[in-house]
Amino acid sequence: MAFGIKLHQGSLRLLLLGLLVLVDSLAPPIAPATATPIHHVSPSLNRSSFPTGFIFGTASAAYQYEGAAKEGGRKPSIWDTFTHKYPEKIKDRSNGDVAIDSYHRYKEDVGIMKEMGLDAYRFSFSWSRLLPNGKLSGGVNKEGLEYYNNLINELISNGIQPFVTLFHWDLPQALEDEYGGFLSPLIIDDFRDYAELCFREFGDRVKHWITLNEPWSFCMGAYAMGIHAPGRCSSWVNPNCTGGNSATEPYIVGHHQLLAHAAAVKVYKDKYQATQKGKIGITLVSHWMVPFSNDKANKEAAGRALDFMFGWFMHPITYGDYPETMKSLAGHRLPKFSKEQSKMIKGSYDFLGLNYYTANYAANLLRINKVNVTYMTDSRATLTTDRNGIPIGPRAGSNWLYIYPQGIQELLLYTKRKYNNPVIYITENGISEVNNSTWTLEEALTDTMRIYYYSHHLSYLQKAIKEGVDVKGYFAWSLLDNFEWADGYTVRFGINYVDYKNGLKRYPKHSAFWFKKFLQK
Repeated sequence: MAFGIKLHQGSLRLLLLGLLVLVDSLAPPIAPATATPIHHVSPSLNRSSFPTGFIFGTASAAYQYEGAAKEGGRKPSIWDTFTHKYPEKIKDRSNGDVAIDSYHRYKEDVGIMKEMGLDAYRFSFSWSRLLPNGKLSGGVNKEGLEYYNNLINELISNGIQPFVTLFHWDLPQALEDEYGGFLSPLIIDDFRDYAELCFREFGDRVKHWITLNEPWSFCMGAYAMGIHAPGRCSSWVNPNCTGGNSATEPYIVGHHQLLAHAAAVKVYKDKYQATQKGKIGITLVSHWMVPFSNDKANKEAAGRALDFMFGWFMHPITYGDYPETMKSLAGHRLPKFSKEQSKMIKGSYDFLGLNYYTANYAANLLRINKVNVTYMTDSRATLTTDRNGIPIGPRAGSNWLYIYPQGIQELLLYTKRKYNNPVIYITENGISEVNNSTWTLEEALTDTMRIYYYSHHLSYLQKAIKEGVDVKGYFAWSLLDNFEWADGYTVRFGINYVDYKNGLKRYPKHSAFWFKKFLQK
């Protein structure tokens, strides 16, 4: 799940340095029952408005959904350690020990998908549930294999295609303890081995593999700002960090993620793809960057901002190297690929998973503090969510998320032009509301703003497809309300409501009924 970061409250606008989305407003978030009025899209927009075979699904992640943190042979991930050792870093001091208990309720949740008429489900494996000690030599957990076999079989028996993400930020703590996780090149072989275990055990049924979820978010949250596990950054960025360097570590971790991704893709293509006949890709995230004005300097700043968020990973897997802007501005702090590594990374995907949530204004950043060097200022772009006091779009429940549906079309067309029109799945797109304890159940289920969000994004997605972008599917974030990383349970992204006070009972929100109608053939 993508994320935004807030430094402090009380100002109408916080200027965003580099790619940091740090926005707060004095106005309260829009409540579902009093949401922005809907300007209806064409009533004819439905499943048949999209190409034959187009896939509609919802998305999730293991730590946000499963729970059962100490059951079934699972050992801690870095998120278990982070939430328990530093509970103050989670907004409501919560954790994913139980989450929404999908580990025990997966059949019920698959039933919800079937009732909605969904074609596919994107979920992630918990690495430490399959390999509790992080690596093959530490032993394979048979109970973990059984759980994911059961989930995959339940999906397929209900006509729902599994899309599996191998890494959604929950690295086994054992690997963090042994060698620092993704800070070490040792992670590359261990990730490849973990991926191969998954291909071997599940690839007869899983036909769509995603190596990594949002490597940018992992670098940014965990190593630039220190608000995500394992919580590393420069002390001047965040005095509560557990050590780290915001000027170098994000780039090192990003580099090793790319190499781990490429190693996993290579073993799949070399040993499994011909017989299993599946596809493999990676999921990247990007906001759309709107120039603050038509000035050339601001247009160039928007381009740099895209390079430092999206191009950081998209450029290497397409062309075998980092964008020139990054090499120029980050200099020696940006690792270099060897010729062999460049060759392995270039073209290392069958499809691109693309997550889109929101947009920012981008302005040229004139002055840089050369003492406090950080990834966040390297792009020389200042990002904001308002211009002259006017927000870029209606605000959602998360302080970083503003509704800008045309951005999905712009980002897709940009990707088509710059990156050779790849096959794309929108692997996440969604909106949050605040978890307001004063609402009645009826108010909480009346998520008018979410219907507005989805209908408009799907409309712009359809326009992009008509303009030749090769999009094959769309996954809404998320099927159910869940643990939202540093925000804990204070915001809700679900199409279906989870009652945290009443046994985690599931209820369809209005958006669930809207989606069901949209998907009817």
